[in-house]
Amino acid sequence: MKRGFGSDNHSGVHPRLLEAITKANVQHAPSYGTDEWTAKAEKAFREHFGPKTEIFFVFNGTAANVLSLKASLKSFQACYCASLAHLNVDECGAPEYLTGAKLITVPTLHGKLHVEDLKRVHLRRGDQHSVQGKVVSLTQPTELGTLYSMEELKEIIAWAKSENLYVHMDGARLANAAVGLQKTFKEFTTDLGVDVVSFGGTKNGLMMGEAVLFLNPALAKDFKFYRKQMAQLPSKTRFISAQFVEYLSNDLWKEIATHSCEMAEKLYQGAKLLPGVEVTQNRQSNAVFAKIPQPWVKVLREKYFFYVW
Repeated sequence: MKRGFGSDNHSGVHPRLLEAITKANVQHAPSYGTDEWTAKAEKAFREHFGPKTEIFFVFNGTAANVLSLKASLKSFQACYCASLAHLNVDECGAPEYLTGAKLITVPTLHGKLHVEDLKRVHLRRGDQHSVQGKVVSLTQPTELGTLYSMEELKEIIAWAKSENLYVHMDGARLANAAVGLQKTFKEFTTDLGVDVVSFGGTKNGLMMGEAVLFLNPALAKDFKFYRKQMAQLPSKTRFISAQFVEYLSNDLWKEIATHSCEMAEKLYQGAKLLPGVEVTQNRQSNAVFAKIPQPWVKVLREKYFFYVW
């Protein structure tokens, strides 16, 4: 396959992360997350997100998102999310099917939720005939590659807490958000009151593997049982954990994310100069969304793959 512009899912594995897997492939090691690599990875995550963080590894992003909600919602409750959110558009109904809860979607501008929009759907509190909102899910960066600013995050999270709602952050590309905001992970998650994070690895250089991070430890109480029920407990956890140990060490995560964002910026600046091209969003992470003339699509896709939305 030629180099393309379809997705960061198309890229290979960072050499240092492949090497980390190879180094972990020695002799025997305890299974199901009781190995030394998992202990090191958990320690690394706590250094980035805070000492009370509870960490659980899963295979993929759908599982990380769905299990985050499973731990946060009862079946008569709902999660508020952007209409464009991966939860709503690209999870094949898994959140509703596997949690029994409801997604309530909110139309957005530039992919971002706003408090006034959330207030319009946060209705009928205590009404036994109505589903009860309990979680706000924020995608950071959004599905359009935009970022919630620190001020926007503070406003939404403060409102959510005032309404006794949990806050979930879909962080499939969270490292890119940290680079874009020029903040540590902790500064725009734990310190602001986010309760649970789906932390992405696959889109950031790993072969496979994501982490569910409970910044509110109370929500992690029964999580190990939910993870097992939903077929997401890795037996050879060390091969996921070993990648995260390397990824979170020596700022490899920042190196990968910075490169991704710099390449996106190069594409963004070049595309803006092309007659007939309209770039629809400011480039804030590693995504560029542009409108191009219809006749260009077939010709360009003969050489480079990209998605048409």
